[in-house]
This record gives sequence, structure tokens and C-alpha cells, in this order.
Amino acid sequence: MRDLAVTLLQCELAWESPADNRAQFEQAIAALQQPTDLVVLPEMFTTGFSMNALANAEQPGGATHAWLQDTARRHDCAVCGSIAVREGEQVFNRMLLATPDGIHHYDKRHLFRMGGEHRRYAAGTQRVVVPWRDWRINLQVCYDLRFPVFSRNRQDYDLLVYVANWPALRRSHWRALLAARAIENQACVVGVNRIGSDANGLDYSGDSLAFAADGAKLADAGNENGAVRVVLDGAALQAYREAFPCHLDADGFQLG
Repeated sequence: MRDLAVTLLQCELAWESPADNRAQFEQAIAALQQPTDLVVLPEMFTTGFSMNALANAEQPGGATHAWLQDTARRHDCAVCGSIAVREGEQVFNRMLLATPDGIHHYDKRHLFRMGGEHRRYAAGTQRVVVPWRDWRINLQVCYDLRFPVFSRNRQDYDLLVYVANWPALRRSHWRALLAARAIENQACVVGVNRIGSDANGLDYSGDSLAFAADGAKLADAGNENGAVRVVLDGAALQAYREAFPCHLDADGFQLG
């Protein structure tokens, strides 16, 4: 299993301004000094965490889809983040992962009730794991982090990626839960959050992080604007799982 270079991009987001946000991330990705296999952007990276679902939603294959696909091809990497996407009469908080060959997507399963997300967006139903450069990547969005049953490793993934707009008020939860997901699933974990404030007056502290499967912290972006690159060690992940196979004693159950 090869190593995987992952770049965490955290920054402020222009409120409900997709073109400005795409331009910001375009500049940031172009400025990267080293090659990367995967670039991770925040949740709703084109608009901020807006409940103006219908006004902000793109159609499948829209401008952001095209931008992600073009970026992945030009930089020979995968790029992921979530946006609002309309399918018929429903809008999904949809995480997109673009590779040079195509786009995969995951619709956020757990909608943030306290922010009214469940009234404006439809919940996804399918868990999504994407193969990329020897790694199996489980796609998750923000509030999903609080629900460990949904992310339980069935020995079908190696990396959990969370994209988020997670308020600074609960930053200690974000940091603790990311580490917990790594330890309990024996998988690497990457979480990318935004910084700054949004139009609703919510403050965000960033705290984009990467953890090894044993819970060791590999990267911490703090509250700084910009990119952090981390290399996930594939051989070390395999060796750790073989030396400490606690999944063999896990309780069996099925989701309804």
C-alpha cells in the first residue's frame, strides 16, 4: 500500500459567492509547492453554511463540478469538498470527490437540526467509499462526525475524510471526535474546517487536522489561513492493523 499525500486547505469563505470562492481555491491550489494526491476543501466551500438552499444549489454537472474536474486533471490529483446540489425538487449537501477520470459523490446523511439544515436539505441514504491510489476513502460531512455507527469501519476503508463548517464554540468536540474516529476504526482521519465568520455571525476556528490510525496527530492547521500537507504512511497503517487486530473482537450488528 503506497503513501498518500494529502493537502488540507482551510480559509475564510465568501458568503454565497461561488465564483469568488472557486477563484480563491484555484489560487491556493496553484500555489502548492509539492505534488499532492488529494486536496480537501471545507463543507459548502462555494457558499458557506447557507440555508438558502434553492437559491445556492447547482445542477449536477454545473460550474463547480466542471471546476473540480478540471482542477483534478490539471494537477493530477483528487479534490473534494461539499456544495449544495439540486436533484429534482430536493437539494442535497453533496460532497464531491473529483479525480482526473470522473466525479464521485456522497450526500450528507446527518443534517444539522440545530441550524435548520433538515428543513432545507434532503438527507442522503448511502455511505460512500471511493478507491484512489491504493487507498479506500470514506466520505463524510461535518455533523456526520457525531455518529460513530455510520462511520464504523467494516474493513472496507483506510481513510475517513470529514469536510466541515464547524463553529468555534464546539471546537473541542471537533478535535476530540476526529481522534476518536481514527482510534476506534483503525483508519487515518482527515478533517478540514473553515476559519473566519459567516453572515449569521458564527465564528469558525479552523482546526483542520490529520490523524494516524492509532490516534497520533500528524497535522494541525490551527486557525491559520492556507494549506497544510501531510503524507499518510500506507505501510505503517497496514502494520498497525496487523499487529493490533482489535476489529476481530468487534460486536456484530446490522443497520436498519
